[in-house]
Amino acid sequence: MNECQMERLQVAKEFKACQKAFNALGDETRQQIFVALLEGERIGTRVGEITKRTHLSRPAVSHHLQILKDAGVINMHREGTMNYYYVDANENEWGRIKQLIDHVCTIVQKAAASGYPCIPED
Repeated sequence: MNECQMERLQVAKEFKACQKAFNALGDETRQQIFVALLEGERIGTRVGEITKRTHLSRPAVSHHLQILKDAGVINMHREGTMNYYYVDANENEWGRIKQLIDHVCTIVQKAAASGYPCIPED
């Protein structure tokens, strides 16, 4: 196996490790929720506030929040009986995504510099 093949296999492995986050963030409704969390006035947003911003029902928001939470891109903290959702600074998940993007950028830059894409040798 040549270096090119090994590099592509590594990128494939990194991509698979990020699939849950990509699937969660790939949905337009969850993107709206994610943006609503980022645009919140403070760290942590309640479901009711998200429903107002996104015009979704409470059950729909709760469902999508759970998917985002399971993917490791958001989290929740509780104050008494109130739950506040926020974009998680989960270094593991965001680190994996960053590593994948950095790796893809490196491969693309190498291909551009060499004038041809990484192709298998005969």
